[in-house]
Amino acid sequence: MNPILQEAISTTIWDIKYRYRREETIIDQTIEDTWRRVARAVTLAEAPSERTHWEKAFYHLLENFRFLPGGRILAGAGTAHRVTLFNCFVMDIPSDSIRGIFDALEEGALTLQQGGGVGYDFSVLRPKGDWVKKTGLTASGPVSFMRIWDTTCSVLQSTGARRGAMMGVMRCDHPDIEAFVTAKSDPQALRHFNVSVMVSDAFMQAVKRDDDWPLIFPLEEEGKTLPSSIVYRQWGQSLMDVPCRIYRVVKARELWKKIITSAYNYAEPGVLFADTINRLNPLYYCERINATNPCGEIPLPAYGACNLGAVNLTQFVVGAFTDQAQLNWSALEETVALGVRFQDNIVDVSHYPLEVQKDAALATRRLGLGVTGLADAMVMLGIVYGSPASCKFAEEMMKRVAYVSWATSIELAREKGSFPLFEKAYLEGDFVRRLDSSLLNAIKHNGLRNSHHNTIAPAGTISLLANNISNGIEPIFKGDYDRHVRAANGDILTFEVKDYALKRWQENGNVGLPPAWIDTDALTPKEHLAIQAAVQPYIDNAISKTINLPETFPFADLENVYTEAYELGLKGCTVFRPNPITGSVLVARKVESPPGDHCNQCED
Repeated sequence: MNPILQEAISTTIWDIKYRYRREETIIDQTIEDTWRRVARAVTLAEAPSERTHWEKAFYHLLENFRFLPGGRILAGAGTAHRVTLFNCFVMDIPSDSIRGIFDALEEGALTLQQGGGVGYDFSVLRPKGDWVKKTGLTASGPVSFMRIWDTTCSVLQSTGARRGAMMGVMRCDHPDIEAFVTAKSDPQALRHFNVSVMVSDAFMQAVKRDDDWPLIFPLEEEGKTLPSSIVYRQWGQSLMDVPCRIYRVVKARELWKKIITSAYNYAEPGVLFADTINRLNPLYYCERINATNPCGEIPLPAYGACNLGAVNLTQFVVGAFTDQAQLNWSALEETVALGVRFQDNIVDVSHYPLEVQKDAALATRRLGLGVTGLADAMVMLGIVYGSPASCKFAEEMMKRVAYVSWATSIELAREKGSFPLFEKAYLEGDFVRRLDSSLLNAIKHNGLRNSHHNTIAPAGTISLLANNISNGIEPIFKGDYDRHVRAANGDILTFEVKDYALKRWQENGNVGLPPAWIDTDALTPKEHLAIQAAVQPYIDNAISKTINLPETFPFADLENVYTEAYELGLKGCTVFRPNPITGSVLVARKVESPPGDHCNQCED
C-alpha cells in the first residue's frame, strides 16, 4: 500500500483525474510528482528571484494533503493542456433572442470543454407561450432551452471532455417557475443540471402571510404606454428596478409547497435566498448576483469565476482520540495564510476559456478558500457533530480561518496591489462592516488583494483523494460503505471504502466506533442547520451543504427546514432524501460495534 495514497479509491482517483499524462506518456510517476508540478506552476506568478523559495513553500503546503486545491488546479496546473484552473463560472445569456441564446450556448460549451462548471440565470428568457413580435411565433420557454444545454453537455462528455456540471437558476416570480420546479421529475431530463430557485425576502413574507404572488416578466419594449397590471422589480444584471408585466397570480404558499414537494420527491430544486446573497455581497455596489456555480457555494455575477481550495482539518489534530486531543491552531493558520497566496496566484497563472471571464477574474480576484474533513476532525477531537460543542468549535475554527484569510489578503495588497474594483464603498457593505476593527483599519490603509476569500465547497473528489476524509463540513456518511466512481471510459467502478477517522481509530488497536462517532442516520435537520449557521457569518461567498434525510422523513416537516434556513440567515439550502430518480453514489454497508459502543444504527 502506498504510504500516502492509503485507499484503493484514492489511488484510482489520482490516476484517472489528476495524474498528468501527455498522450500515452505518464509524466507524474507519483503523487509527489503531482504536488511538485502544481507547486512549480503556481510560482510563475511570483518574481523570478523568489520562485525557488515559493516552490518549496507550496510543495510543503500540498504535502500529505494539508491543503487540497480544487480539482482543476491539480489536474491542469503545470501541464501542456490548455485548460482552466477555475472550477466554476457563472455565465450570461445576454438577450432573450435566438442569437443571444446560442451565443451563450457556445460560450458555455467552450467553458465546459476546458473543465469549468457553469451556472446560468434562466429567468432572463421569456415564458413559454409568450408572443415574440419579431417572428410572430410563441416562445418555447426557459426549460426547453435548458434541454439544449443539457444535450450539449452530454455530447461534450461523450468526446472525452471532463464530465460537465451545470447549475440552472430561476427566480421565484418567473411565469414558468412551476415548470422549472418539476422539470427533473423526469428521470431522463436535465441530468447534467443542478437546479435551484432564487427566493426573495418578499416571497418568504408572502408565504408567511399566505398572500397572492404575482408571476411577472419585464416588458419587451420601453417608452410606450405601460399596461395597468405592472410591478417594478430588479431583473437580470440591472441594479435598478424595471417595469414588469403581471402574467398571472398564484398563492405564495401553494408555490412554496410545490418547491418543497419536488425537493422531497426528487432532491431538487435547492433554494437560494437572493436578498441575503446580494445584501451580504462585498461587491454590492457594482454587481448583481442571480446565479451560483453548480454546487451553490460561489454566488457570482455574469462571467464571474472563482478558484477553490480547502484546508484538510484532519491533518492538524494532535493527540487524536485522547483526552489531550486538540487542534494545532498555529499550524492551521500558517496553512491558511499560504493557501491564500497560492489561490491568489491561480488567478494569474490560469488559462481562461473566454477573455471576458479573465477580465472578470482579474477585476475581483475572488478566492474560495475553505475547509474539509470537519466531521472526521471532530471525531478525532472527541466532539460530537451537531452538538452545541461542535457548533462552538466550528464557529471558532471558521472565525480564525476567515481572519487569517482577510489579513493575508491585506498583506498581499500591500505587496502586489488591491483588486481593481476596490473602492471606498467596499468598506460600507453589510458583510465587511462586521469584520474585526483591526482588519477594517488595515483595509482602509493598505487596500485588499481579493474581493472575496472564503467558501465551503463540497470537496468531494479531493477528499476521496486524501484517503476518504469527510468532505467539506458535511457529517460522516457511514463508517464503511461502497462508493461508485466513473472511470475515464464511462464505466462505473465500485470501491469498498472506510472513513478516514474510523480507519485511524482501528489502526490504533481499537475496535468498533470511536466514542464521539455520529453519522448521517443519527442527525436531525436542525443539527445540520446548526453547523451551517455556525460558520456562515464568517464566509463571504457561500456554503455547499446537503441535509440528508431518511426516506421516512415526514413531508410536513420539510417546510420547517427551509424556513429555518432562511431565518438563520443562510444563503441557501439543499436536501437529499433517497429516491428512485437521482440514485446515489454512496451505498451503505454495516460496521459491527461491540456492546456498549455508540453504533448509531449503521444500516446495511
